[in-house]
Amino acid sequence: MQLEFDPGDILDPGAPGALDGRGAPAPPQRLSPSGASTFEQCPRRWRFRYVERLPEPPGVEALVGTFAHRVLELLMQRDPSHRSQAEAKRIARATWPELAGGEDYRDLELSDDEAKAFRWRAWHAIEGLWHLEDPAAVEVEATEEQMSVTLGNVPFRGVVDRLEREDDSLVVSDYKSGRAPTARYAPARLQQVLLYAAAVAEETGEQPVRAQLLYLGQRIVATSVTPDEIGDAIGQLESTWSAIAAACDADEFEARPGPLCGYCAYVEHCPEGQAENLRRAQQRADEDEYLMRLAG
Repeated sequence: MQLEFDPGDILDPGAPGALDGRGAPAPPQRLSPSGASTFEQCPRRWRFRYVERLPEPPGVEALVGTFAHRVLELLMQRDPSHRSQAEAKRIARATWPELAGGEDYRDLELSDDEAKAFRWRAWHAIEGLWHLEDPAAVEVEATEEQMSVTLGNVPFRGVVDRLEREDDSLVVSDYKSGRAPTARYAPARLQQVLLYAAAVAEETGEQPVRAQLLYLGQRIVATSVTPDEIGDAIGQLESTWSAIAAACDADEFEARPGPLCGYCAYVEHCPEGQAENLRRAQQRADEDEYLMRLAG
């Protein structure tokens, strides 16, 4: 399990983190899907990341996603006749030094074998696009399209991985290198691309007909873009925006302990998270002891 990370969602410099005249945190200038998701998962983690600006190393999973996104972005900018796996390999070789020379990758301190495994994992994510579609058949309208609009009463920002034409209609697509969700969790994951669809409609005047998540090498999770779907997504965004404003005004950011505490970069700063990890570790130890007694 990994905490969600969107490689295209880069924090606006100077947006969150400001203090108001009372010394309390000020709400961000704009809210992204990643920022909203972080607050919904755990307001305490949101404060650590967006107010205190504590570093959050992305880790292997996130960097694999970052590299795959970059290669696919460049590939889909090519003429359709050049969108082959051979071309993707050429792009990957050309852009690899950009990632490998970065601080985040160096901080992983991978051994030679681990570095080789990382490169293979990244390539499998990239070639996973061909398991979902024929890239040469996609009519690309834009890639890495930055959106900055107001949705409902929320100043919103985001980066659309891919905007395409299908039967003369717009489709919003977002690449994902993580594990595809079960049917139970798919609607929550689709909130991001529904907000992107709303932003595209707000900025261009044309509403996309479909929003989809391309889980590389696995499957496509998609939804039709309807007024009800858009309304629900914006309503949830407005609710989160109001909750962030209230938390900033009171300077109270509750911790929401759970399984993700084991993957949180800020757990050393969070007593509730540490207690949750200890509780789960003890639970696992008790279960192992019980199984050993049964086996003995």
